[in-house]
Amino acid sequence: MLVPIWRSVLCSLWICALILEFGHCQGDAEEPKTTSGKKPKAPKAKLGKETKKGPRAVVAKAKVKATAPAQTLLTQVLKKGRFQRVGDTLTVRAGDALELRCKGTPVQWSVPPYLEEDNEGRLRTVQHQRYGTLSLVNSTGADTGEYTCYPMYCEETDCRKEYDKAVNVFVFFADPQELFVPSSNYYEVIQLRTNWPTRLPCQVTSPGAAVSLHREFPPAEVPVDGAEITFSTRGGFTIHRPRPQHAGSLYCVASLGNLRQASTKYMLIYVNYPMAVPAPAIEASSSSLTAGDNLRVSCTVVGETEVAIDFTWEYPGQQIGRPLYTQEIRTPVAGGPGARQKIQSVLLVDEVREVDHGTYTCTAENLQGAKSTSTTVQVAAKAKLKKKPQ
Repeated sequence: MLVPIWRSVLCSLWICALILEFGHCQGDAEEPKTTSGKKPKAPKAKLGKETKKGPRAVVAKAKVKATAPAQTLLTQVLKKGRFQRVGDTLTVRAGDALELRCKGTPVQWSVPPYLEEDNEGRLRTVQHQRYGTLSLVNSTGADTGEYTCYPMYCEETDCRKEYDKAVNVFVFFADPQELFVPSSNYYEVIQLRTNWPTRLPCQVTSPGAAVSLHREFPPAEVPVDGAEITFSTRGGFTIHRPRPQHAGSLYCVASLGNLRQASTKYMLIYVNYPMAVPAPAIEASSSSLTAGDNLRVSCTVVGETEVAIDFTWEYPGQQIGRPLYTQEIRTPVAGGPGARQKIQSVLLVDEVREVDHGTYTCTAENLQGAKSTSTTVQVAAKAKLKKKPQ
């Protein structure tokens, strides 16, 4: 009885080997299911319009779903798991906690400068799977400012901020005892530049405070007309076109209810600041001279009046220690918008020699920057006179 059993086992193993090599047996192949003993119908191809070439099969086009670019969303986390989408500004009572949530992976936060230097652990940022959070506890009026969330675009380990997708909110931390964001400086020096807007950063902690601008000497309130000088609760006062009369010691006064407070004092110093880098033009009295002739090289700049311009020269005679002789000429320019002047620096070289042959370079510099220009002068040796035969 053992022999037939072993033969049966060996036969089964041989059949399995054939199945692994050539596939399943015909008897094991699955037959299509039928209902009521009927054979399944072959699927018909959908036909389109007939043409001379015969019926045309219609191929279904795959629908491509347009996906809108992900939008950065900034919300405030309220109590009991409630959320509120924030607008341009947000007011929080000083002492309360603030929690912001920004959609994106990853994101980076920007906070007011005072908080960037915070070492008390009141500020905390966490990156979650689909969003980042910013949490601030034990808030004070000094935390007032702009909070910005930047989505990050990353390629492997290299990430950069997507500035065009950033979202921000200006948060006021209303403090009933401090109407201005506190400052450690009693005086702050601010430079007034011609035609450059200047801001006096007397930042209030509550958007409901009434603020006015005052001059210390002589004591007077500075009129704010909304054009030359404007005010914003998110930045303070802005002088749009500074003039010499705006210089001096100024401060802000805020009023809210029965409370009235003064800000840090701002010492405004007026500087006649140029509009652009000077554009010098250079010209020599002659580009070709003979030894013994005199040379004048003029460097001319046209610009605003009362704007200081410094001229420096580089010339061939420097190599042998020839001293520099220059003179400066200022003349007003008539016509055109605003008062303008022409300034000339003239380099004088008496009785040129062959060592004065070469390139002359003039550099004009103002508070905006410097620019140089050059010209080349050739000096020929003086011809020797022939002696008359006796």
